Amino acid sequence: MAQLDRVLRSNIKLRHLQLLVALDQFRHLGRTSEFLSVSQPAVSRMLTEIEAMLGQTLFTRSTRGTEPTAAGVAMVRFARSVLAQYERTRDEIGAQESGAAGRVRIGVMGVALSPLLADAVDALKKQSARATVLIETGDLTGLLPKLRLGEIDLFLGRLEPGYAAPDLTTEALYAEPMAAVVAPDHPLARRRKPGWADIAALPCVMPPPWASLRVKLEQQFHRHGVQPPGDVIESSSYQATVLFVQRRAGVGFLASSAAREYERAGALRVLPLPVELDLPSVGIIAMRNVAPTAIALRMIECLRRAAFSAPRTRPPRRRPWPAA
Repeated sequence: MAQLDRVLRSNIKLRHLQLLVALDQFRHLGRTSEFLSVSQPAVSRMLTEIEAMLGQTLFTRSTRGTEPTAAGVAMVRFARSVLAQYERTRDEIGAQESGAAGRVRIGVMGVALSPLLADAVDALKKQSARATVLIETGDLTGLLPKLRLGEIDLFLGRLEPGYAAPDLTTEALYAEPMAAVVAPDHPLARRRKPGWADIAALPCVMPPPWASLRVKLEQQFHRHGVQPPGDVIESSSYQATVLFVQRRAGVGFLASSAAREYERAGALRVLPLPVELDLPSVGIIAMRNVAPTAIALRMIECLRRAAFSAPRTRPPRRRPWPAA
């Protein structure tokens, strides 16, 4: 254990960590060497050097490529975390030297992408046009590991109680209901009172089966005495929802504020149908024991102001988790 501690503290270099991450990404010595612009024998020698230092086999080699061992998986996770912190520190110091405001990396669900994040980024850019905002879209399942590894600074989306953990801090911003949407020329768009039976008979774009929103939407169909739709495309992407609602003359479900944005742009029509679901608030998740950078703190403040000032929302009366 003492040897391993010494290796991790003193012997492992950034180039070693970059190699491990690249090997995990490409799972092939040749493609890794091309990516790193070094020879394949050099990649093989460096990997052997790392394994000798650690006294562990990190990747198994075969004619089909390379595969990480259990120790390799742990080292790749360590490498990604260190490299993320290195980039974060480099960007922060570089921003101070150049007079720029720095770089903030945000993982965001579709529910908060528009207009909340757009409004907040506009506000941030008015303060500092040289601030850089990196936006990665996805869901909690894919984005929380990136937050824990330091690859993103903040998560913005629904605060699902099932993902609460001691290492995370959360802040609820506002409550966001859902809306049913169709293409502007869809027959349902002309109905004064469309019902759940009307929707169930049409193609629908629904959240994936593992999403809590999917379960709640299906419960809503049952509550109104109809079976959930049988013709379904599953996606958590708002872009995919808009595409297939338009292409297949179907029905989709979006966050109400985003749905109104698409309606104003002429892409969709919001149905006059109450979608009464008990949903978690939209808010921010960050790492509890990682101090945010100055630009991340500024971004958080812009998000708070955008959530509070928008007419579509007000701060929620109940918070699924304690605010940060």
